[in-house]
Amino acid sequence: MHKTNKNTFIFFFAIVALQSMGANFAHPVTPVLIKNLGLANYSFGLFFAGMAFSNFLFSPMWAKQVKRIGSAKVLGICCVGYAIGQAMFAVLTTIPTIMIARLFSGFFVGGIMVSLLTYINNKAEIERKGMYLALTATFSTVFAAFGYLVGGVVGLYSIQLTFALQVVTLATCGILFVLLLEDDKEVGITSNWVKDINPLNAFIDSKVFMNKAFFVLFMCVFISSVATTCFDQSFNYYVIDVFHLNSGHNGLIKAAVGFISLIANTTLCMWILKRTNFRKSVVVVFAICSFTLLSLTFIISMIMFMLVVFIFFAFNSIYIPIIQNICVSDAKKEDANMVIGFYNAIKSLGMIIGALYAGFIYDIGNTLPFISSAIFFMIATTLICIYIMIQKRKRDILIEK
Repeated sequence: MHKTNKNTFIFFFAIVALQSMGANFAHPVTPVLIKNLGLANYSFGLFFAGMAFSNFLFSPMWAKQVKRIGSAKVLGICCVGYAIGQAMFAVLTTIPTIMIARLFSGFFVGGIMVSLLTYINNKAEIERKGMYLALTATFSTVFAAFGYLVGGVVGLYSIQLTFALQVVTLATCGILFVLLLEDDKEVGITSNWVKDINPLNAFIDSKVFMNKAFFVLFMCVFISSVATTCFDQSFNYYVIDVFHLNSGHNGLIKAAVGFISLIANTTLCMWILKRTNFRKSVVVVFAICSFTLLSLTFIISMIMFMLVVFIFFAFNSIYIPIIQNICVSDAKKEDANMVIGFYNAIKSLGMIIGALYAGFIYDIGNTLPFISSAIFFMIATTLICIYIMIQKRKRDILIEK
């Protein structure tokens, strides 16, 4: 399989930016839609968990289809499928029917993230993989924030127009992915769609690459995803509940987070990936995430609170491409796609647990999500240290032999 030239990756990142923006158009108007429909307050978290749940179940299945038909075609199918799911979300009016739409969207969303990562793994030069993974995370975060703002502004005029804009953008991205990306399917790979669509088979297949080290690494992925989601889901409500900010302020905060993530990923993250042992560096990143979240519980001033939050978001955005790079770098070449699919599934499982946990724990105490997330990041720090020790022991054994 030949490697993709730099010009093709320019198209790749441009479409990633557009897709990330479009995927977030509906987020700021979803609470308004729920209130307009007279649905229960808990339905916002329920709908998020529903999409994350089907994302979790079917991410490994999409990793298999990448081998069979290629990343570009999977991206095309999944972007169009996601667009259809959002169109369903826009017109349905009850919790059960909207839940079906969310599950439908989640089925395809898993394929998008898996295919983006597998395309980089399959087509990028080895020395550029880490940089391209970081750029993908950066574009996703920055343009997600921009999409959040665009969706909020358009939603002031019409919620349905926001959803229509999202559907058109996502479908367009699907077409562009197919037309502009190079083929990376593996020759001679056959696949049974009926068998592969069974999520249990995909997880059973993980035994091909799963060992003690990867088990610890995926536990770290899960715990860090719980930590990030728990904080993220409670933060937006906390600033309204405690500091009495409005949705407009939330939009500005989201934009600031995107800008900070852009700076962090293009400077500090790139430096870590190129100049340091990134496996050891992520230990420090996790520890800083834990410390900043724990310190929030002692801060009364809103200005100091937001300053610490921005520091957290900077380091939170950094750990994701580093962990992705660890998964890709430490997997065997023939197992890389399955590892990426499993990574996305475990990350999605963490999002489900983190979102549900945040809602429950916030009712008990509004700073408990921050304390909990800090503890989760402490656990993630411990797990990545264990992973490094296991890998070092394996290398030492190989050297002795």
